[in-house]
Amino acid sequence: MGEKVGSGQLAALASRQSREWLDNMALRLKSIVTMGVLGASWFATGHEARADGLPLNRFDPAPMGDRMFGVQSPYVAGHLTPHVGLILDYAHNPLVLRNTETDDKTGNIVTGQLFAHLNGTLPLFERLHLNVDVPFALYQDGENPSEAGSLPSASGAQMGEVRAGLRLRLLGEYHDAFQLGLAGYAWLPTGPSDGYVGNGKVRGMPQLVVGGRSESVVWSAAAGPQFRAGQSFANVSDGTQLNAGAGVGFLFGDKKQFQVGPEVYAAFTLSTDDKALHDDAARNSNVELLLDGRWRFLEHFEAGLGVGPGLTTGLGTPSFRGVFMLGFTPSQEKAAGPYDTDGDGITDDLDACPNVPGVPSDDPAKHGCPADRDGDGILDINDACPDVPGVATDDPKTNGCPPDRDGDGIIDSLDACPDVPGVATDDPKTNGCPPDRDGDGIFDAQDACPDVPGVASDDPQKNGCPPDTDGDGIIDSEDACPTEAGPRDPDPKKNGCPTVHVTDKEIVILEQVQFDTNKATIRAVSDELLDKVAAVFKDHPEILKVEVQGHTDNTGAPGYNKGLSQRRADAVVAALVKRGIDRARLVGKGYGQEQPIADNGTDEGRQKNRRVQFQIIERQPKTEGTK
Repeated sequence: MGEKVGSGQLAALASRQSREWLDNMALRLKSIVTMGVLGASWFATGHEARADGLPLNRFDPAPMGDRMFGVQSPYVAGHLTPHVGLILDYAHNPLVLRNTETDDKTGNIVTGQLFAHLNGTLPLFERLHLNVDVPFALYQDGENPSEAGSLPSASGAQMGEVRAGLRLRLLGEYHDAFQLGLAGYAWLPTGPSDGYVGNGKVRGMPQLVVGGRSESVVWSAAAGPQFRAGQSFANVSDGTQLNAGAGVGFLFGDKKQFQVGPEVYAAFTLSTDDKALHDDAARNSNVELLLDGRWRFLEHFEAGLGVGPGLTTGLGTPSFRGVFMLGFTPSQEKAAGPYDTDGDGITDDLDACPNVPGVPSDDPAKHGCPADRDGDGILDINDACPDVPGVATDDPKTNGCPPDRDGDGIIDSLDACPDVPGVATDDPKTNGCPPDRDGDGIFDAQDACPDVPGVASDDPQKNGCPPDTDGDGIIDSEDACPTEAGPRDPDPKKNGCPTVHVTDKEIVILEQVQFDTNKATIRAVSDELLDKVAAVFKDHPEILKVEVQGHTDNTGAPGYNKGLSQRRADAVVAALVKRGIDRARLVGKGYGQEQPIADNGTDEGRQKNRRVQFQIIERQPKTEGTK
């Protein structure tokens, strides 16, 4: 406890971390954070610690049969059905002195307390219960450093202060989500007044208790003032307190026999009779957290264990607390008579599914359970397709429905395309498949030409479209030259063909070589055409010899026409040689008017007869790599 009188040092209870925890509380609570500090002024004024007793233990067990360890539950059930048990409560370092300047520990006044509580409850008329808690300090240990003045030593087994009380259930049944009760308790001065188990004075506390229960959760909260005689203990005020607590428990197991959850309880000094101690910072404060678990076994017995830290530095707040409970606590549900927890009109004792509304059944294993009309093992209340056997899924909209892997609303057993969303049809072969309007086997969603039968392609822009081998935009069925790209032409024989292209028998030109009238002079407009013819020769080395044929219409003398056609054929040969074509591959020959291809009686026919043709007269088989 620091140095001797006049040192100016402070001795504090417990650790400083709790002060940080309370810094975020409201202004009133912030003034209480430091209430556990033992001031050096206590020594400076010449006062010594009085030998008055101090009820150090701040753990008040809930009545046996309640759902929490330190927080009361509002419900009362049964009549003259006792609940009895043993509660062991160990507090570690509930009273430690520290030097506030150095934070050094100066004394472990009380290092440990182990209490045994004999706790019993007797319910009356399913509305009222009586409770008594008899504590015994089985173990106490600590130091009495010289700095602590005349503080009593913590040692030996001692009886504590007996607590007696009653509780009245005002509202709510055992399974209701909200319940309300009133309680009142008194502590009798049965323990010695010169130690850490009592102070020889009577204490009393009224409480308002609320709580509730659902299928898997219980909760409780309680608050009320504890009227205590004011006293000081090493410059810390302890008097009337506000006691409060809250807890929640989560139930699990096939019979909800296990419960786990946290609870927190606290006490804040509201007033003191010691007029000399008016500093709010010196008022005592206690906050503890307990994490506990309970197990109901053999129907009427319970065992529990709780552990947790103290969260403030007040007198009696330990650094760590452990609680063990073993009790005889008959089921409150049976004590209150037959219940119908799920409200389905079938009492729990006959209901195979007491927590889920169901329907009557001749089968005891199904009586009171929800219906399963389709027998798929999924209850109708959870079955999205209660009249059709299905399978379990995580999606409430499909749970219990026949499988529909592609989610198109057509179950797999009827879906011709179970892995691809589709549409319903009357044809079992296409039912559930995506639409294919053109029937080419390529679904419309992937068909670039959904209304025209086509073929599959790796190119999304061509997939499902009719084939276009040369890629000129003219489908093969309409393309006169399906392997050579060419423009559209109203003439089916020319449609899709390039201006110059090769057939088995000739090099076809779709344009005429233009000459000056009655001359063999090739017009400049035909230069591009002859360039293309020369390019064909170069691309097709397998063509060894071509007869360049000149033809005329029947206008004029036959002899003149034949000579003109020969000269024009020779002019074309010369033009090709000029463009790099070997002269040996070319033979020029004029046929005059001997081989018309149209009616010379019309202008149109005569125009067609005036022509140059490239007839292949010798070729060798193509070699690999040639076009």
